[in-house]
Amino acid sequence: MKKNVAIIGGGPAAFLLAAFLDADKFSVTIYEKNKTSGRKFLVAGKGGFNLTHSEAVKELIHKYTPDDFLTNALCHFNNTDFRIWLDQIGIPTYRGSSKRVYPKKGIKPIEVLHAILQHLKEKNVILKYEHTFSDWDSCGNVIINNQSISANYTVFSLGGSSWKVTGSDGSWLDTFSKKGIKTNAFQASNCGYHINWNTNFIKKNEGAPLKNITITCNTVIQKGEAVITSYGIEGNAIYGLSPQIRKQFQVNSFASVYIDFKPSLTLENVLSKIQLSRFGTTSDILKKELKLSTPAIDLLKTYLSKETYLNTKSLAKNIKKFSLDLIRTTSLDESISTVGGIDLKALSDHFELKKIPHQFCIGEMLDWDAPTGGYLLQACASTGVYLAAYLNKIH
Repeated sequence: MKKNVAIIGGGPAAFLLAAFLDADKFSVTIYEKNKTSGRKFLVAGKGGFNLTHSEAVKELIHKYTPDDFLTNALCHFNNTDFRIWLDQIGIPTYRGSSKRVYPKKGIKPIEVLHAILQHLKEKNVILKYEHTFSDWDSCGNVIINNQSISANYTVFSLGGSSWKVTGSDGSWLDTFSKKGIKTNAFQASNCGYHINWNTNFIKKNEGAPLKNITITCNTVIQKGEAVITSYGIEGNAIYGLSPQIRKQFQVNSFASVYIDFKPSLTLENVLSKIQLSRFGTTSDILKKELKLSTPAIDLLKTYLSKETYLNTKSLAKNIKKFSLDLIRTTSLDESISTVGGIDLKALSDHFELKKIPHQFCIGEMLDWDAPTGGYLLQACASTGVYLAAYLNKIH
């Protein structure tokens, strides 16, 4: 006789769990509180639909914080496995120049979602919309739409606390805490950061990009692009440093990061180009010799003293290591993802809640972190498939 699996939440982790559960062993129902499923999945796709990242698995694992919790799941269902499965359901992929993996050109996020949902339909997975989890009854069964739901296995895939418009509001956190399950408060990740900009500087440079830079925090270096905003800075060159920046905020009222405006050159190369340049003014040397952008030059001119700016050695050092102080993150709702949620120590190696047998948590509701670029979606998929393999094995 088939066992019943109740999956609460209709996102990527839930989809992959349902897709890989053995249909001969389990009857699967997904309960989604929205009128449709995959809303955050679609919103994420608007900014460049990274399905996963193509780097070697050994490197992939170390992009996560902590870098050991997801190892088994990522090795069991890695980025290559994910691409193979997507191709099998009619979504061919390709690797971009950044090593990020995208659906084949012309395939929209909604088409990817429809392909996944069609696959689940073919496996007789039932999706019930406008069904909201609120608590547990006295017998430990989950309560959905004020009714107790009895299942052999219950899996929570409730997401984090960013982009509340998609339903990912983290409202479940207190319910789990009251149940005695250890949770951690949500914090913004892959987000923008506030800076006390000079008024004249921001009037000239709001919205301008800083391209081909690296930003360093606590010895961790992130390469990419950042955008100067009215409130501070955002972009992939800062997003990937979220764990390191949070550590500084825990002990200080600010976090210090360092911009390298010319990561392709050594300090000696930069100094030599300045000293040997045929251009007469410092601004011309920076613009024409070193090819620095106007926003980068304005940053140096605005925040360095006149003496530092005109001294070739100190200027070269600041081009390679320009200090910038961040004062706080943007709000949870403005962040791409969040950390916090279910404390990892509350789970077994197979994501089972230690306090409630046969009930599991997967995906972004767990307290792990990852940069943008396909890593978030890959981990959600991997946790779902890994749990499916475990359930398939024990039955």
